[in-house]
Amino acid sequence: MAAPLRPNFEKSSFLKLRKTPLYLTASFVMSFGGSFNGLDTGIIGPVSDMDFFRDDIATTSAILHGLIVSSVLLPSAIVSVFAGSLADAVGRPRAVTIGFCVSGLGAAIEAGSVHIAMFIVGRIIIGIGIGLYLSTVVVYICELAPPAKRGVLTTMVQLFAAIGILIGYFICYGTVYISSSLSWRLPLAIQSFLAFLFAAICFHLPPSPRWLTLCGRHDESRLLWVRLGVSLDGATAEVSDEVISDQREDPESKNDGQPSVPPAVVLQTPDNTQFEDSTSVLSHSIVRAFRKDVRSRTALAVYYLGMQQLCGIDSILYYAPIIFQQAGITSQKSSFIASGVTAIVIVAVTIPATLKADSWSRRMQTILGGCLISGCLFLIGILYASGAVHQTSGAARWVVIVTIYAYVISFCVTWGINYKSYPSEIQPPATRATATSLAQSANWAVNFCVVLVVPIFFASSDSGPYFLFGGLTILNTAILFFIMPETRGRTLEDIHADFLLKIPHARFGRRSINDEHVV
Repeated sequence: MAAPLRPNFEKSSFLKLRKTPLYLTASFVMSFGGSFNGLDTGIIGPVSDMDFFRDDIATTSAILHGLIVSSVLLPSAIVSVFAGSLADAVGRPRAVTIGFCVSGLGAAIEAGSVHIAMFIVGRIIIGIGIGLYLSTVVVYICELAPPAKRGVLTTMVQLFAAIGILIGYFICYGTVYISSSLSWRLPLAIQSFLAFLFAAICFHLPPSPRWLTLCGRHDESRLLWVRLGVSLDGATAEVSDEVISDQREDPESKNDGQPSVPPAVVLQTPDNTQFEDSTSVLSHSIVRAFRKDVRSRTALAVYYLGMQQLCGIDSILYYAPIIFQQAGITSQKSSFIASGVTAIVIVAVTIPATLKADSWSRRMQTILGGCLISGCLFLIGILYASGAVHQTSGAARWVVIVTIYAYVISFCVTWGINYKSYPSEIQPPATRATATSLAQSANWAVNFCVVLVVPIFFASSDSGPYFLFGGLTILNTAILFFIMPETRGRTLEDIHADFLLKIPHARFGRRSINDEHVV
């Protein structure tokens, strides 16, 4: 049976912010989890390019460099497939806590490595931990946040990831001056410490009220909505999402004596997806995500997050020192500074983009972002292909550097904001954690392939990677134009109802939950 709701979660010193609704505090604290993923991104690229790392661990060829950096991604992709089942079984905060403990262990192994095999084992363990927690972080916030604040709160994960990248770059810039192996070990030791610290903090977070409802604990769920600081009417409306089901596909399902929900929000009666124990959640959740009534949403989320990596953003972030050296910033320390400036730019533009996340549509962010990103990539590719870029002279190299920053800005204010919230928003409650985890798994699987081959690709062609990523970006943008429904500012139950009623994506958001179509 699921563990009972801890009665003292409000008393935690981590959550006691006066006059702040508990749902805001909990979302903010959980968002901080994104910083660890960003920290890993910001640290591993510079660390693997340090002289003492090469002396102590390996002389990194393009193939080995790609393997070291990308080795975190494949285990993340594999484990993430099952992360939703774990989150459904033990609850969102506990699943995140487990993930951070595993990641902290992996970072500690990295910091103490004495040869390449040990280091890669540490990377793999970090990947397992990230796979366990990252998608669940977004699911938790999405389930707590009211519709008007859902976009801002879920995209705070991306903001903290950007801050993590910034911190990682400048930690490495500070330690690169140390004339010993501590130059690369210290950043990894700090990463391990922060992972265990956040695991301790996360343990004190309240469970998701939607998860409580999914487990059939309706009274606890309603009580928790009030404690989270959501108005009683708002809590009632939000709880309704848990009991919207697909009885059209399973007409024999029954309420089984569960507490009734307010008539105004009943679309269907609860079905047998309200599991009563952790074992049934674990055994049914993955299969449930591919049932006829929800598989289109699962597929859209998987495609959306998987194809997002084909714009090449993580290859730019992981290999920023190398890319800036290629563009003409030749010294190692100068390339680290340029990488740090990239992180500053990311944080600077992500802050307003996060605050304005609900001010413009998800579709517009995706389509406009795809056009801007591909335009920047094509421009860089053309400059390299024409032979205009020279490492020691000429204006073209500075155009490339500026365009790299423009590319990063375009991603951060559009795709970087959207992809955290959208895949989770479109899922029904019974499959939200699992489908989001599957989508994140696809993201990491594609990213693994990209990050593994990029050093080899750059070693053989200056322009080819930019043309490839630009072409894939504009292609995926065109596809999403035709298949992506709008979700901004809508309750999760409204989005779910539109999918149940098979509303064409162009008409999403033009109907109310009180329309005559809803029973």
